[in-house]
Amino acid sequence: MSFPRAHVRHALALATLLTAGAAAASDNAPVLGDAKAGEGKAAVCAACHGGDGNPTDKQYPKLAGQNEAYIARQLEAFKSQKRQNPIMLGFAATLSTQDMHDVGAFFATKRALPGVADEKLLERGQSLYRGGDAKLGVPACMACHGPDGRGMAGTGYPQLGGQWADYVAAKLKDWKGGTSWGEDNNAKIMPSIAASLSDADIEAVASYVEGLHTAAAASGATAAK
Repeated sequence: MSFPRAHVRHALALATLLTAGAAAASDNAPVLGDAKAGEGKAAVCAACHGGDGNPTDKQYPKLAGQNEAYIARQLEAFKSQKRQNPIMLGFAATLSTQDMHDVGAFFATKRALPGVADEKLLERGQSLYRGGDAKLGVPACMACHGPDGRGMAGTGYPQLGGQWADYVAAKLKDWKGGTSWGEDNNAKIMPSIAASLSDADIEAVASYVEGLHTAAAASGATAAK
């Protein structure tokens, strides 16, 4: 049985369109990280961030437990120089998108070591984190970073719970001074929020974030009495 040439041409054209459509869909598919592959790729990160993502130097952020999407997005920002950091540019420049997600997946499997909040700053820090400050126009931090500080992996908002207070305070002061992270939609709101905070507020919320686990436990214990 034979088919008219026009039908054959139409069938070939349709097959070509379907193949192209499948390729486009594949190109748009989300990249999924491989934690096992990421372990080797993350070895160079250990010098600053610790082998398991828990650095001893408080100027470097804890990466342990951080969500994959956030780490991958920041590495891409360093590579494109939308987020400026000469040291990180050197590391990120050689990474592919898959590499970035693999590194993120590796650190996501680790657990951040707990920190301690300064009791003298606890009340103000907790108030800002959980309720914000309407008079200052500052929203609650937990709206994006979660009540337990674990962040929101699905939308790429970072984990803050247990993060070094020194590092959090430094980033808030950078934003207050006008530092931008380029077109990172999740961070665009931070300069205006930080600009509304006093240095004392920054120190309080940063301290609360570091000891978020202990602060939450203390709050629960007080409520139970």
